[in-house]
Amino acid sequence: MIKNILKTYRKAFVSCMVLAGFILGGCENYLDRSPQATITDTDVFGSFISFQGFVEEMYDCVIDVHKVLGGNLSYSFSASDELLSTAPIIWDDGNYWTQTTFLYGASPNFAYGSNLTRMRVWPFAWYGIRKANLGLSKLDLLTDVTPEQKNVIRGQLLFFRGFLHFELMRYYGGLAYVDEVLSSSEELTLPRLTYKETAAKVSKDLEEAATLLPLKWDDTEVGRPTIGNNGQRITKIHALSMLGKNLLYAGSPMMNESSTGSNTYDAALCKQAAEVFGQIIKICNETGTYRLQTWATWTDNFWVWSPGNRDRPGGTEVIMNPTVIIPGYVRFTTNRTSNPVQYGAGNARVEVPTHNFIKNYGMANGLPIDDPESGYNPNDPWTGRDPRFYVDIAYDGVRLVDNATAAAAKANEFAQLSNSGFHRNGTPASSGVAGSVTGYFYRKWAPKGCNPWDNRWGNFQSYHPLMRLADVYLMYAEAVLHGYGTPASTSTTIALTATEAVNTIRTRAQLPNLTAKYIASKDAFMKQIIRERAIEFAFEGHRFFDLRRWNISGNAEYLDKTAIDFDRGPNGKPINLRERVVVKRVFEKRHNWLPFQLKDVRLYEGFPQNPGW
Repeated sequence: MIKNILKTYRKAFVSCMVLAGFILGGCENYLDRSPQATITDTDVFGSFISFQGFVEEMYDCVIDVHKVLGGNLSYSFSASDELLSTAPIIWDDGNYWTQTTFLYGASPNFAYGSNLTRMRVWPFAWYGIRKANLGLSKLDLLTDVTPEQKNVIRGQLLFFRGFLHFELMRYYGGLAYVDEVLSSSEELTLPRLTYKETAAKVSKDLEEAATLLPLKWDDTEVGRPTIGNNGQRITKIHALSMLGKNLLYAGSPMMNESSTGSNTYDAALCKQAAEVFGQIIKICNETGTYRLQTWATWTDNFWVWSPGNRDRPGGTEVIMNPTVIIPGYVRFTTNRTSNPVQYGAGNARVEVPTHNFIKNYGMANGLPIDDPESGYNPNDPWTGRDPRFYVDIAYDGVRLVDNATAAAAKANEFAQLSNSGFHRNGTPASSGVAGSVTGYFYRKWAPKGCNPWDNRWGNFQSYHPLMRLADVYLMYAEAVLHGYGTPASTSTTIALTATEAVNTIRTRAQLPNLTAKYIASKDAFMKQIIRERAIEFAFEGHRFFDLRRWNISGNAEYLDKTAIDFDRGPNGKPINLRERVVVKRVFEKRHNWLPFQLKDVRLYEGFPQNPGW
């Protein structure tokens, strides 16, 4: 595994490739040197400008798998119960060996460029870890700098080493933690650690990074040369957010079971996570560094209308976004040729929400649809739902096109998703155009206007957040519940109960607080956390990891991926509604972790394959 990476990339470790949009002034002369010039370690690591250039290549190692897979007919970013497609979705059949292409990549290309399919989690993580270790080993060469400059260099290096190990662990479990520069000529002997042991090392790096990094780069001397353009740089809040997430993951049932055999939460780790999340919320409350978007601006988390493609989504809430900026490369737009009202993936494939997942969206009165008092009417299923439903989902009858003057635009003006509708996949009315296989589209990433007639996609940018403040609140609630024991518990860093944290997110979504019966017990409240995370982070890539870490991905209620079949009655309302199973996911115990490539587990005896593979 590691040896192959080192042999391939050992000549790249003294590069000064600075990411587009992250260039610090003064590096141009260095970059103008001819490739044949002799470059010494002092040239690269002796000044803040060149060392920061070295560090910033690691920002390119933060993979946005959603963009990487854009237009690929075989893969979906959501290998869980959220989506179906006109093509088979990765891993629904239980064949995790297909991740060789998805996460490994046949021939990764580390040169910065607009082709995001060059980027894969496995090689880019090890590449970034190698660079972090090399940088840490060269810090003594950084002499003529201020303490602040040296701190931010070390803080970023530690952050990326911890974060990139965590990214790998989420898929593969415990690893060998590489915290030194390894030689490609040395025999590999690093033992594979348990998940908890690996997570402890990640925590150590992220905790130290948080003490070294600034709260806001714009408020520092080191950030002054690029003031106003520091929004994507790693900060104290980035490090704390990932630290808390790492601790909560390590304390979750699947990870705890893999390390100790106990399918329960680790209360001690949950307490640690709660304290970290509480610290973040407290800092943000006191400083305004990050703030929850209002409901009116909630979609700023996901997309923006951006004339000239200069603005990015994120607003005040997104803590960490993918760092590679490719204007115009937006995965979740409508398909301009085969289906002008498609909401989903590129090319001829249409990714759409499953009906089973749609049932997570409760009612506007705040109750789940299976609550007898909710008022949910199965014969009128799209009326009176959670406000987020109407932002996320396009259902039958929803307006898709505003400028519906042309004949083709008129035909697509409203969603026609009944069994015989124009936008339902495979119907005679669809004339062979790919459409929905479930009776829904989603529009979280491609709002109304991204079509040939409204023609707003030229000024549109959409990115999947990697960390939002809303996630901090909901992870805080989960960590407090399982660390301190009740929905009414708080952390010691902030007087915020687990219930209040969940209600904060619900209030923003225009919902009332959870009613008494849903906070009366630990189990009842946890079910609401599971549901709230499904809705708030729908289609953001969390679901695959959440269901696994909770050790419930193989439960029967998450295996059937369903469609809603119906006809249209004389009044245009749906009639004859019935749920139909389209795919039954395969998920066994071995699917907790992905398999390593066989060539990697054969490198040395201390690096075994994951169980069941």
